[in-house]
Amino acid sequence: MVGLPATGPPSRLDRRLGLADAVVVGLGAMLGAGIFAAVGPAAGAAGAGLLAGLVIAAAVAWCNALSTAALAARMPRSGGAYAYGGERLGPAWGFLAGWAFVTGKLASCAAMALTFGAYVAPGLERPLAAAAVVALTLVNTRGIGKTVAATRAIVALVVAVLLLVVGAGLLGGHPEVARVGPGVGGVPGVLQAAGLLFFAFAGYARIATLGEEVADPARVIPRAVPVALGVTLALYLLVLGTALLVSGAPALAAAPAPLVRVVEDAGAGRLAPAVQAGAAVASLGVLLSLLAGVGRTAFAMAASADLPRWLAAVHPRFKVPYRAELVAGAIVAVVTLAGGLRGAIGFSSFNVLCYYAVANAAALTLAEDGPVPRARAAAGLAGCAALCLALPRASIAGGAAVLAAGLAGRALARRRRTAP
Repeated sequence: MVGLPATGPPSRLDRRLGLADAVVVGLGAMLGAGIFAAVGPAAGAAGAGLLAGLVIAAAVAWCNALSTAALAARMPRSGGAYAYGGERLGPAWGFLAGWAFVTGKLASCAAMALTFGAYVAPGLERPLAAAAVVALTLVNTRGIGKTVAATRAIVALVVAVLLLVVGAGLLGGHPEVARVGPGVGGVPGVLQAAGLLFFAFAGYARIATLGEEVADPARVIPRAVPVALGVTLALYLLVLGTALLVSGAPALAAAPAPLVRVVEDAGAGRLAPAVQAGAAVASLGVLLSLLAGVGRTAFAMAASADLPRWLAAVHPRFKVPYRAELVAGAIVAVVTLAGGLRGAIGFSSFNVLCYYAVANAAALTLAEDGPVPRARAAAGLAGCAALCLALPRASIAGGAAVLAAGLAGRALARRRRTAP
């Protein structure tokens, strides 16, 4: 991108992340989330169309990613589409994006914490999930360097476990195309599966929301986002393709732990504990990165008075928005004690797709990028709308109600501030 500055404006946070670190943050927020949490519902909706749903979700995510990267390179600030929408479309659109992100990602955090608890100790998943949230929130408040170091170790372990499942399935099992089975929901089912699996790809936004902690953001962010997304797609296609050939879509839909079912069907049940451990670690990695992204967006919104200003405090030593991190962690811990996994995934997908719809709309205003990037942003906007409408009705209703409540609350707060 010719003419972009080598660095962004002075940062309120500590700029220390390079390209490899930014890619690790993105991978940590994506790898494992859809495989361990969303495959069952998606397979039930799409059947044989599961891989098609995955590709559609990835295509929409790819358009969103490139639009987000273009915006982040010009506006390397915390907040992601909250900052982009506010500057390019107006404050109300920026607030809508930020509110959708915060509420959707709080639900994502709860889903990942509950996934961790379910794999580690079924029956005690709720208190265990809350404890994990508290522990990882404290890690995030110690500085972004601690977050990246922990995420790097988690990503390495998760990749190893996913490759273990693929190896066991293809070498120890008896892969057959006939096991894929018939489609279930036709085109609507494939689109619903894509909407649910989008949950697995939305983590690349963590790179953009860390814009004030990336060194040389104009160069790093546009490179890190596609790399992280491409690696994730390749692994997901490999793992889900193996799962369909070994176990079939109906078995994946019925199994509480689909990848454990794959290794069992391959005659490698002794690997089940390793897969369970990998699922637990993957969910922790996603949770760690999600908490960081939610805190940064809440920090940006508070700095602009769209959330209480005391949330914009930066720790004097660790240079992180510690109050926003602590409040986000507390909310997620409470939600894990009352919410459910599948409902959290659908709610999160709807709100996050709305967030990216604003990002694509903002990218459409970048006329200097030329017709191809603008067409890509338009495709991303249309894709977000289509996947939103294909989600389960309860997810649509719940997400729309929360977004409407946020806009109403913002209008009321602004009216009070301007009243005599």
